[in-house]
Formats: sequence, C-alpha cells, structure tokens
Amino acid sequence: MRYEMKSSSSRADERDSISVPAKLRVLLVEDSPVICGLIAEIINNVPGVTVAESVGSEGDAIEAVGRLDVDVVILDLQLRKGTGFGVLRAMAGLARRPIVVVLTNFALGTYREAALSLGAREFLDKSRDYDRLPGILTEIAAARSS
Repeated sequence: MRYEMKSSSSRADERDSISVPAKLRVLLVEDSPVICGLIAEIINNVPGVTVAESVGSEGDAIEAVGRLDVDVVILDLQLRKGTGFGVLRAMAGLARRPIVVVLTNFALGTYREAALSLGAREFLDKSRDYDRLPGILTEIAAARSS
C-alpha cells in the first residue's frame, strides 16, 4: 500500500463518506513513507479518528499545525529536516495546542524527559509500542466527545 506524504488520505475520505465523520483529526509527522503508511493505517482503523495530513519535516509540521485544525499530532523525533523537538518548541506558544504523541525509534530516557517537558502527552517506542496507539487515540476521542 502506497501512502502519499503531505496529502489527505483518500482511504480516509472513502471511509468518512460511508460512516460518521471523524471526530478526531490527526497530523502525522513521519519522514519514512513506509512507516507513515503503516501508522496511517493504524490511525484510520480507529473509529472516529482520521489522518488529516502527513508531513516529513519540522518546517512542514509547524506550517501544518498552524494551517490545519488538528486535535492530535503523532510526532517522530528524527525527521528529514529538523527534529520533533523543534516542532514541540514551536507549538509551545499556541493558544489551541494539539495533543502530541511522540512515536520514535529513539526512546531514550533523556529524550522522553525532554519531550514530556516540552508538552508531549505520550512518548512511545516505535519498536514495541505500536499496539498502544489505538487505545490512546480512542481515549483522546472519548474525552473530546464528552
């Protein structure tokens, strides 16, 4: 399955046209097209949740957060240009800040502490925490709808 970077998922559009519109919109910040496709599939299979857009660099992520009305940012720390830490720093002053879930291969304790101190709600290791993502998104969606 090929997933295009920096575009809305046509699969999500198809799903939304035959079901209830998504209540939770996610910006996916991931520079690997393969990993991006896998994460997008996981996200789009969570009821009431859809990928609004995916981007692969710090600059594109900051621009997308400012332009899109997203509720959650799934954020990789190592990006094609820049880092997830730069995205977290740029989001610090936003009036309406999306919830951030860091999903990284660099799950070091110091990175975890830094990301959480910069406002990330969750810090997940790509190699072992993929299965937690649907539950976290379901919990956020439920909290938003109540």
